[in-house]
Amino acid sequence: MTRHSTRRALVIGAGIGGLAAAATLRRAGVEVQVFERAPELRPGTTAVSLMSNAILALRELDIDIAPGLDKRGEVFDELRFLTRRGRLIRALPFRELAERLGASNYAVHRADLQQTLLEAVGDDRVIEFGAVAKEFVTGDDGVEVTFEDGRKASGDVLIGADGFNSTIRRQVPGGADRPRPGNYACWLATVPFDHPRLTEGYAAHYWGRGQRFGLADIGHGRAYWWATKNVPPGASGRLRRGKEGLAGLFADWADEVREAIRVTPEETIVRITAQDRPFLRQWGTGRVTLLGDAAHPMLVSLGQGAALAIEDAVVLARHLRDTTDPAAALRGYEDERRPRTEGLVAAARALSETEQLEDPVKSRMRDLYFRLAPLSTFTRQNEAVLTWPPPS
Repeated sequence: MTRHSTRRALVIGAGIGGLAAAATLRRAGVEVQVFERAPELRPGTTAVSLMSNAILALRELDIDIAPGLDKRGEVFDELRFLTRRGRLIRALPFRELAERLGASNYAVHRADLQQTLLEAVGDDRVIEFGAVAKEFVTGDDGVEVTFEDGRKASGDVLIGADGFNSTIRRQVPGGADRPRPGNYACWLATVPFDHPRLTEGYAAHYWGRGQRFGLADIGHGRAYWWATKNVPPGASGRLRRGKEGLAGLFADWADEVREAIRVTPEETIVRITAQDRPFLRQWGTGRVTLLGDAAHPMLVSLGQGAALAIEDAVVLARHLRDTTDPAAALRGYEDERRPRTEGLVAAARALSETEQLEDPVKSRMRDLYFRLAPLSTFTRQNEAVLTWPPPS
């Protein structure tokens, strides 16, 4: 390995976190090369929520992705919690909070978010496809990555943004841990959808007993939906159920739920395993660190996975911007991010367990609490998550 005259960052993974890292590091004056294992950018067929904290964080580096999201996604001003039959439990308003913070909350197709982040990167030539990372070696003067086809790349820092099954994480002390099951199966899809209940900016969670359904308008006549079903501990990766079986699970739910499943082609329904990992205390070693799901994978209940990856990228770029000691900058980034991400990973799991309650008495108590608790309680919780910089 040789010392570079210009600081150079190697980013493994061209997902949301990797693209955000490329955009923020380039804005901070760092040369970036992104390595993606797929032969092309594959955004999949699902959508994500991108919350105001991510947009506000990027503005810290004078990157504004709101115009791109306005064009491609859909703002949601409230989130409704409903019974499985569609009766309102609670509507949480987001518009006033978003106006106060200065950024909206979006539901957006993953492909559209990636395109928006690519525009922020400014040069898609920084991405090298078909590059499957195998291992790295870090030293005092830099880091070198070896790929499965024998290629090597060297730089001043290495950022593992390669997702839940991160190759880079496995080489970090403690990173070869086992996934922690969420004990429910999850199906996701996006589909052209027209229904009287799906008004502009519609976003809702339907709660049953041991089952949930999410439905959101993502703009341009499209809806994003997801469905869950409790399974025995550790079995969420083994449950197989086609569209017909899935429709059976939700046969007595609200009309828009049943219709969303009915009009979705079976081959477009994505099934994922609900899981996270025990929180990793050490994200890196030497000139190497992790970002996004590679560092702190979380269950999806908070809808903060994409936003936290973008927050990571902003903080990382800030620490590397003016440093003369890259390894110390990476440790500073990790120390700054650890408390917030650990708290939100735990909060996502706690909320997921609440939402997936199957016991009839406990699930009724859950619904009653959400219906009757003071709005200020939820507003205070949401503000703590959506504010940037985050409150101490």
